[in-house]
Amino acid sequence: MAIDTTETTSASPTPHSPLGTRLSTRDKLVLFVLCAAQFMVALDFSVLNVALPVLGRDLGMSQSALQWAVTAFALPSGGFLLLFGRIGDLYGRRRLFLTGLALFGTASLLATFAWDPASFLTGRALQGLGAAAIVPTGMSLLTTTFPEGPARDRALGISGTLLSLGFTVGMVAGGVLTDVLSWRSTMGLLSVFALIVLPLAPGLLPESRTPDRPRLDVPGAITVTGALLALIYALSTAAERGFGGADVIATLAAGVFLLAAFVYVESRAHAPLVSLPMLRRRTVAWGNLGGLVTFSMMSTVVFVLTLYLQETLGLSAFETGLIFGVQGVMSAVAGVYAPKVIGRFGARRTLVGSLAGQGLFVAALVPLNAHTWSVWLATAAISLASMCHLGAIISYGLTVTSGVPDEEQGLATGLVTSTQQVGITIGIPLLGVLATTSSDLLTGVHTVLALDAVIVLAAAVLVATGLGRDRSRPVEAQALGLR
Repeated sequence: MAIDTTETTSASPTPHSPLGTRLSTRDKLVLFVLCAAQFMVALDFSVLNVALPVLGRDLGMSQSALQWAVTAFALPSGGFLLLFGRIGDLYGRRRLFLTGLALFGTASLLATFAWDPASFLTGRALQGLGAAAIVPTGMSLLTTTFPEGPARDRALGISGTLLSLGFTVGMVAGGVLTDVLSWRSTMGLLSVFALIVLPLAPGLLPESRTPDRPRLDVPGAITVTGALLALIYALSTAAERGFGGADVIATLAAGVFLLAAFVYVESRAHAPLVSLPMLRRRTVAWGNLGGLVTFSMMSTVVFVLTLYLQETLGLSAFETGLIFGVQGVMSAVAGVYAPKVIGRFGARRTLVGSLAGQGLFVAALVPLNAHTWSVWLATAAISLASMCHLGAIISYGLTVTSGVPDEEQGLATGLVTSTQQVGITIGIPLLGVLATTSSDLLTGVHTVLALDAVIVLAAAVLVATGLGRDRSRPVEAQALGLR
């Protein structure tokens, strides 16, 4: 394992049996710390959604300005992921992880006690910056602590389950906390999470970084961060105002230009921020495509179903949250069994099958109408689609990071988490806007769900073709006794 441990604390990772899945007490504590941090970030993506109207009235924010409560977090959290993932590789993942936790907790307190829109949005932006440090370094610490094989499969299974569950729990908890206490309690909850995790992390997490310290690729960092910031801003703004605005067109064009410049810079850099040969790996390229599609299309389904359940069927925010609560429970169940499925069939085939299942169950939502029986169809189909979605999350993460050297795990997991963030960000602008701008909401929902299903099913075919056949897992599956 090519990891420099000169700064490792006395708490070093426990050796693992290559084929065993039993975790020691220390392993479980390490996994708890890393997963709790990931859950906290996932919670932040959704916990504020239901509270936005109340927040706007309290702070004096206009309806059009409320999008910035989401965008202020999404911009830095997505824009700086790759950069912070590489900085963690070079200068210490644990160090950056702890810095991100401290920043996230402090920013959550600022957002909790915000006195005007500027202070609140500042808190949200700093939360996003902290999340950009936590997510890639947390994933890198997980993949370098747990060796490739069943131990890592199990760890990533638990992490993926909590990531999906955190988004759903946030929707339910946001409505409950806002009704019972106030919108401020949603931000206070995040600061409590940070205060729980931060004191535990230093004594449990080992330091890791690349053994040599090449110079940071500054031109690459500037172009890719600028490209991600521009693209996320353009797509987030388009979700609210459409693609016709001058600022949307300008930032979208700037994002594409900077992305092209980034590729040019990386092809000539001595120590590139992103290794182009890595991007040419089939597992990295096609695995990330699967991840991008599963995240973007599921976020779109959740968005349009929220509108449908409340506007068409007349359910309350709390009742809508309960339906997504069922979805969360089923996702948790899927998280328990997904590693076993991967052990039996392999990550690549599980990814393809999960995408196909997600697409088929989203297609089952198309017949939704204004009758009350549709509640049961919506609950069943979204829950089953989410189980497949969870399988896709775990298997695409394994597909992308498998076979990547430890010194490049921060880069690989940075790509994974960038895909997650970009996927969550672009789904609603690309498809969800068709529902909000349609003259008839139900017709718009049908259109979005049909397109969503077609895109996911097409991605399943493309990923299956691009990845080819996975021949590596049958031996491992036999060793696990799963075959």
